Amino acid sequence: MLNELLSAIGIYGIYERWLREQIGSKPKPGHIGIITDGNRRWAKEHDMIPWEGHWEGADRVEDFLGWCMELGIKTVTLYSFSTENFRRDEKEVQELMRLFEKTLGEVKEADYIHKNRVRVRALGRIGLLPESIQTLIHEVEEATKDYDGYYLNVAIAYGGRAEIVDATRTIAAKVRDGKVRPEEIDEEVIEAHLYTAHLPQPNPDLVIRTSGESRLSNFLVWQSAYSELFLVDVYWPAFRKIDLMRAIRSYQMRSRRYGK
Repeated sequence: MLNELLSAIGIYGIYERWLREQIGSKPKPGHIGIITDGNRRWAKEHDMIPWEGHWEGADRVEDFLGWCMELGIKTVTLYSFSTENFRRDEKEVQELMRLFEKTLGEVKEADYIHKNRVRVRALGRIGLLPESIQTLIHEVEEATKDYDGYYLNVAIAYGGRAEIVDATRTIAAKVRDGKVRPEEIDEEVIEAHLYTAHLPQPNPDLVIRTSGESRLSNFLVWQSAYSELFLVDVYWPAFRKIDLMRAIRSYQMRSRRYGK
């Protein structure tokens, strides 16, 4: 109720303009990772069933991408479904798969994807997903593979530790086949075998987590080693442009020393 009242009297509009002036022409993060948490709790607060919160959260994704493009953020990685999420209630998982299928179908045809030359990639153990979703992922990736305007990565059936395990297995196979010598393995070799190897900037400058939780939850474990973290006490379906702008302003105020 308070949010609606503040919006009605224009407070948010004033605050948004002030934030825009604050972040201005200062350096902005080139890559933002976002943990879209709180869909089920948002649904509970609104007397909905859990997966209705996921559908509301999916609607917020397009808004978020639009805001990022408007602010000049080149790369976005969304944490949408983890390997651990398969252990949720069977009905909820089925509804999530139905949501992913619908959303991927829309993304494949979306004007904003093709107009802005957004390259879309799914990050994760895609083979764990239903075949229909695997097919759609392949079609979306093929349709956008030559785009380099923006990069949208959807972490689905994803786990940061699983990613490192998969990279290690691939490197180990190359060692076995004589393609890589053990002494050649360094950070660059490992990064070249992660899911994010296709990106010009694989490591996020900023990781945002919604819902007030303060953990990474196995998200981009390798890539986020030096990322700035911003925790926002808002459930994902209620996330606003001003929350994104606050995160960027916080990022700009920090001194990034990378251990120096």
